[in-house]
Amino acid sequence: MTMPGHNLPILDARKPHVHTKGDQPINIACEKHSVAGSVSQRACVFCGSRVVLYPIADAVHLVHGPIGCAAYTWDIRGSLSSGPELHRLSFSTDLREKDVIYGGEKKLEQALDELIAQYSPKAAFVYSTCIVGLIGDDVEAVCRKLTEAKGIPVIPVHSEGFKGTKKDGYHAACAAMFSLVGTGDTAGIKPHSINILGEFNLAGEAWMIRRYYERMGVQVVSTITGDGRIDDIRRSHGATLNVVQCSGSMMPLAKMMQEQYGIPFIRVSYFGVEDVANALYDVASHFKDQAITHNAQQIVRAELEGLLPALTRFRNDLTGKRAAIYTGGAFKAFSLVRALRKLGMQTVVAGSQTGGREDYEQLRNLCDDGAIIVDDTNPVELARFVQERQVDLLIGGVKERPIAYKLGIAFCDHNHERKIALAGFEGMLNFAKEVHGSVTSPVWRFAPYRHATEASNQRGIA
Repeated sequence: MTMPGHNLPILDARKPHVHTKGDQPINIACEKHSVAGSVSQRACVFCGSRVVLYPIADAVHLVHGPIGCAAYTWDIRGSLSSGPELHRLSFSTDLREKDVIYGGEKKLEQALDELIAQYSPKAAFVYSTCIVGLIGDDVEAVCRKLTEAKGIPVIPVHSEGFKGTKKDGYHAACAAMFSLVGTGDTAGIKPHSINILGEFNLAGEAWMIRRYYERMGVQVVSTITGDGRIDDIRRSHGATLNVVQCSGSMMPLAKMMQEQYGIPFIRVSYFGVEDVANALYDVASHFKDQAITHNAQQIVRAELEGLLPALTRFRNDLTGKRAAIYTGGAFKAFSLVRALRKLGMQTVVAGSQTGGREDYEQLRNLCDDGAIIVDDTNPVELARFVQERQVDLLIGGVKERPIAYKLGIAFCDHNHERKIALAGFEGMLNFAKEVHGSVTSPVWRFAPYRHATEASNQRGIA
């Protein structure tokens, strides 16, 4: 079965998840459980909760389940800490056959008792995995008992993997964090104060963003969850604005805080020139303070004076090149389309794992006619889309890297394992350097698969 707008075969069950921009309005299927057998990129509920909570550095993170679940999500983000690094350790109750038969509650209680005694954390998160949901361990009861005995919050995370998709894991993580919000002292918090939600401090990006706001005269109460601290989360209800970066993962928490504490929120992005500038201007506009607005303008002006000439040099080599984007959340894809356009590049394939209908509508509006918009693609589909659109650059994560290299095209890592800062004005320069270096590398001339594909296209072979 082929799809309108391209000549590629595609599974019938996958047809609703793919849209080619043209005259027809977008009506893309999304936010569904993955198609069995399609080798979906979507992860489970447990994985979604772990990627959100993982960067909280002064808490114990205990996976209640088989050892494989903990191994799969160990050190899953490149999140840096300015102090404690408990998040870098992976703890598991290592449930086995005997525990499945007789229950794992005693094992969980013993593990928590030992970990809290050894590491003296500010809190402990207990992640329920699939097997825990099946055997019926009362994780909440164990957590309540340890909370009373140890005097710290021991928080259950209802993240049984089979309950849904990665996006459901985001909700479970936000619910767990919300149990902490409102339990801390708000003394010393100023009227012009914010929480930064959905910034995970990959390669130190949260520190860069925090400095921008502090230079503007805005107090940052907490970053949730990059370089996160339990005490900061507990007092985060004292901030007067939530600034949400990764809207897919953190919007539930922002809405909970708005409903419970009346804290408004705005959505921002810290990727790309326009989006970073708007993230500063939008916060300044919210506070309606002339000094803060002036400081934001000064910061943007100073940063762009050095950045724009460098981008112009890269643009000279990259104009007309074609890119494919596949991200976890769709909101990041918006920024990448705009950032690539700043470099003269065209986005011809764009998709995400967890986007919603409104996200894909916006993504369609950003892309040019003929662009393929795809939800929850799989490696075979993505490889075929990349080949047909003769892409020069693929932006994705660890799962997409082998696809790019096997096809002999450039790759840019924009996932949560990366070690290079790509947010902020400094990050835009790093992004441009990486894209330019990858796309213009002479190594692709020696990629046999790419030569064969190009030769076939020249002969008119599909």
